Amino acid sequence: MPRYSTILTLFAAAFAWLGLALPALAHPHVFVTSRTEILYGADGAVKALRHRWSFDEAYSAYMVQGLDKNGDGKLTSDELAELAKVNMESLPDVGFFTIAKANGKPQEFGTPSEASLSYENKTLTLTYTLPLKSPATANRSFGIEIGDPTYFVAFEIGEEADAVAARDAPKGCIVRIMRPPKLDSATQQRLAQEDITATPDMSAYQVTTRALVACP
Repeated sequence: MPRYSTILTLFAAAFAWLGLALPALAHPHVFVTSRTEILYGADGAVKALRHRWSFDEAYSAYMVQGLDKNGDGKLTSDELAELAKVNMESLPDVGFFTIAKANGKPQEFGTPSEASLSYENKTLTLTYTLPLKSPATANRSFGIEIGDPTYFVAFEIGEEADAVAARDAPKGCIVRIMRPPKLDSATQQRLAQEDITATPDMSAYQVTTRALVACP
């Protein structure tokens, strides 16, 4: 299946489940603010990543339509549970929009857990734990790359200094975040004019965020 179709499935599946039409948006079609914790064990090995992805207001509004079953004006985790399940079932097809490397060696992921959705301040947020298939031991460097290289989904790391944090990392480890440069106005205008079914060539652009934990 082409990558575009896979990504569209991820974010359109919930629309289909809700009986809604995917809005005709400019490219990129969904905006996500990402925050991640890199979770270390007592032995100094990286065990998992804890992702927290907040979707843009327009996308969030579409996604939560009809989910307030009791009509109290609030959305509980129970009311959002099925929507969270739909998203989590599709994420493996796009590699969780995440690449992880220990000492430069690519790492495989296991089965995600603790997935939940919340809706606060008009923002829908997906939180889940993504374990490594095997803990990354004796690593002096652990790096992650988050985002969608096709730019169908635009990921942006939160502006706070600990938007990528190493939890319980060995003493002396330092986190460095490398955010991609902003696209110039001409490129943004070109992308906005792309058809919703198009997959523009983004190979010349860095649109993913990288973070590296360096340990002594």
